[in-house]
Amino acid sequence: MSRSETAFLFDLDGTLVDSVYQHVLAWKESLDNEGVHLSVWRIHRRIGMSGGLFTHMLLRETGIEITPERLQRLSRGHAAAYARQAGSGAVRPLPGARELLGFLSDNGIPWAIATSGRMETAAHNLTALGVDPARVPVVTRDQVRHAKPDPDLFVTAATRLDCDIQKALVIGDAIWDMLAAQRARALGIGLLSGGYGQQELEQAGAFRVYEDPADLLRHIDEVVARS
Repeated sequence: MSRSETAFLFDLDGTLVDSVYQHVLAWKESLDNEGVHLSVWRIHRRIGMSGGLFTHMLLRETGIEITPERLQRLSRGHAAAYARQAGSGAVRPLPGARELLGFLSDNGIPWAIATSGRMETAAHNLTALGVDPARVPVVTRDQVRHAKPDPDLFVTAATRLDCDIQKALVIGDAIWDMLAAQRARALGIGLLSGGYGQQELEQAGAFRVYEDPADLLRHIDEVVARS
C-alpha cells in the first residue's frame, strides 16, 4: 500500500508515553486503599485493557465482592493517584515519540491515538507529548462502547481519519493492543517499551516488534512504502 493509504493508530501508555509503571503504582495505591492486596506484577499484566474489565478481572482473582460502588471508588482512586504522579513530572514521552509523530506529519501520513484510558488520565499524557486533541484525532474509553482487547478504539480512530482499518497499522506495547488489532483486521506493530516481551507480542499477533518509538522510526522503511 502507498504512504497515502497507510494510517498509524497509536496506543498511548507505554507506546508513546513512558507511563505504564506509573499506572501500575496508581492502581496499586487505589487497590490497597480498598483493602484489595495484589502483587504489582499481577497489576502490570492487566495494564492496557479497559479499566472496567481490568478491575473486574483483578477483583475476580481475589474473590472480593464486585459492586458498582467499589468499581467507582477504584477508578477515582486510580485517577487521583495517577494525576499526582503526572503532576510531579514522572510521566514523559518515550524516546523518539515526538520525532516519529513529526515524521508522519511531515510526510503526509495520517495518524491518530486510541487509548483505553479515559480523558481524565489521558490528558496528562497528551500534554506531556505535546498533542492537542483539538487538532489530532484522539479516541479514549469515554467515546466507545468497549475498550481493548475489543477493536472499537482502533476502528473509531480509523473512521476519524477516513481510513480503511484493514490498511492501518496499530502500534501498541501490550498484548491487548495486538489482540484488538487482529480483531479489527489491521496489522499490529509491537513495542517493548511497555514491559511485554517480544515473543508475547508476536504470539498475540504483532508482525514486527521494535524497542520503542525511536527504534520504529529508525526502521520506518520496513512498515511503510516509499513515497
